[in-house]
Amino acid sequence: MSNESAYARAGVDIEAGERAVDLMKAHVAATRRPEVLGGLGGFAGFFDASALGKYRHPVLATSTDGVGTKVAIAQAMDVHDTIGFDLVGMLVDDLVVVGAEPWFVTDYIACGRVDPNRIANVVKGIAAACAKAGCSLLGGETAEHPGLLAPEEYDVAGATTGAVEYDEILGPQRVQEGDALLAVASSGLHSNGYSLVRKVLLADAGWTLDRHVDELGRTLGEELLEPTTVYASDLLALVRQVEVHAMSHVTGGGLANNLARVLPDDLVATVDRSTWTPAPIFTLVQQVGDVSQPDIEATLNMGVGMVVVMPEANISEAIEVLAGRGLSAWQCGHVSRRGGPDEPGAVLVSSHSRS
Repeated sequence: MSNESAYARAGVDIEAGERAVDLMKAHVAATRRPEVLGGLGGFAGFFDASALGKYRHPVLATSTDGVGTKVAIAQAMDVHDTIGFDLVGMLVDDLVVVGAEPWFVTDYIACGRVDPNRIANVVKGIAAACAKAGCSLLGGETAEHPGLLAPEEYDVAGATTGAVEYDEILGPQRVQEGDALLAVASSGLHSNGYSLVRKVLLADAGWTLDRHVDELGRTLGEELLEPTTVYASDLLALVRQVEVHAMSHVTGGGLANNLARVLPDDLVATVDRSTWTPAPIFTLVQQVGDVSQPDIEATLNMGVGMVVVMPEANISEAIEVLAGRGLSAWQCGHVSRRGGPDEPGAVLVSSHSRS
């Protein structure tokens, strides 16, 4: 009779999971903030809440997300140490737009079979992104789902928690007529619209990930796996130096839909698309897939990862601050009074586009 356990015969390798934890410990330890109590491997992670004592009126902020079908690209290319930037970017940058400092992240990895090195590489990327954002990777879970996922398949998700002063929360309540819109460049597609991109370029056009694309200056796979920019620490630094009223994280739904979420009902934003030229990947998807301008704008970030709403007098200083932190930014529009109830939408995109 086999010495293999019944659980192992069912496809779950407990020992492989334990090896994965051992391999990831150093990566997790590198993200440790002074408020973190205990180590990796317990049933729960601990974060010393006395840190709230430095706030006058603390408000906790939380966000949860995943990376969508971009994981299929990581799996196909067998590159697993960058997808963590996509996860953390989707999490912490939803906190920073309200002015909150992210404190910690927890992750969840579901896989068909635990490959300790693969899982450790995924966590390595998550930890590196947490370090970039200034938060701790407090804990997580790796779950083996044989029969539900193929042995090489996995998915990642996570959650983050942070804090902000009540009277410093950014959002529609601060936005004013005459404010300017500051666009902050994305590093590419980030982690949204991959179902469209994969259908257009891989399924319909039949392109392969190892295909060198002259317009991109590299292979298609390298372009599609480009990590999401993690803005949190840089935008928090901006908020500390320059007056900011609101910020919009440009993710699923595109620039206009996400910008509309931070505008009060009586104001409208006008975005001037002639102020920037999207990177080649955006034009490529549109042209190869014959995707209409409204569809592409409503799906992809078109080269803008964040929009900061602020007094126009502060734009030059903000651009300088972000440039000093390695981020490209430019004024892309303004906020004005809504013309009337029949005015279409909260965000108007000018028609004189260079894309």
